[in-house]
Amino acid sequence: MFSLVGKTALITGAGASNGIGFATARALRELGAEIIITSTTDRIHERAKEIGAKSFVADLTQESDVKTVVGHISNLDILVNNAGMTSVSSPASSGEATDVAAMSVEDWHRGMSRNMDTTFLVTKHLLPLVRNSQSGRIIMISSITGYVMAMKNQPIYAAAKAAMVGLTKSIALDEAKYGITCNAVLPGWIATEAISEKEKANGASVPLGRGGTPEEVASLITYLATSEASYITGQAIVIDGGNSIKEERS
Repeated sequence: MFSLVGKTALITGAGASNGIGFATARALRELGAEIIITSTTDRIHERAKEIGAKSFVADLTQESDVKTVVGHISNLDILVNNAGMTSVSSPASSGEATDVAAMSVEDWHRGMSRNMDTTFLVTKHLLPLVRNSQSGRIIMISSITGYVMAMKNQPIYAAAKAAMVGLTKSIALDEAKYGITCNAVLPGWIATEAISEKEKANGASVPLGRGGTPEEVASLITYLATSEASYITGQAIVIDGGNSIKEERS
């Protein structure tokens, strides 16, 4: 059970050593999959060396970069769309962290492109290869923000992550005839190197008393990538330590 030997997986946004993307790449590799990882900076090559993976530097908001990466891939069984939120080379601007009335159109487009266009472009151009797999897996890394809950002054992030769940369900329906499953993973407060002290404090307030780890999220993603998860599709699966079920906040 739970073997990925003979499978090839692409994980986007895997440059951070303590992030969900790289934890997922490492977990899939441990089950025997051949791994391809991307990020926007050269640090992705260091991550690749650590696990024996192929790596590409690419701005996945640009269709030309996506096409270049796809041109180097001959077969694909598992696609994990993790890129988004923010990146080292293109961090979220201060104008994205505000209410809708104060937000510029430019900030809206920039944030949506980083969080949603990346997913659309990568999925669009890799779908033919995933279809050829006959048992393909597409896994979207969304968030409880947007689809389940919301944070103050984060309308772009909430809108994009909710849209990712809608795209998940649509792809699951349209691609089922090819044996593809498509699911969304919705993390809550996860203790990666990218979070702030305030976010760490919020993680400590969830029912389980701590933020989650990238490895815990990766374990769910990895399960969804296996043949044992072949009858799960079109689902938005929350992994948040019980935060979204807690009504009393004081």
